[in-house]
Amino acid sequence: MDNDWRLTNQMKYLKGVRLIWRTYTPKSERWDHDHCVFCFAKFMSQDLPGILHEGYCTEDQYYWICQTCFDGFKDKLGWEVSEDPG
Repeated sequence: MDNDWRLTNQMKYLKGVRLIWRTYTPKSERWDHDHCVFCFAKFMSQDLPGILHEGYCTEDQYYWICQTCFDGFKDKLGWEVSEDPG
């Protein structure tokens, strides 16, 4: 697990944080997508091939995590999951 190519320095800012499962919504017209902070899978609201529409994110929606990476790192990073407040 420590040699996983997806792990860079995410431990510094994601260890023990609260995550929310949420449908992706763009932050603005100029910022229309985000990427999984581990594997770089793309989150968008547009319905295009290979695009993710839901995932885990930090409460401020700054960091997004796909289901696969969440499953792979949830124990190592000790995440707490909350319901979407919206």
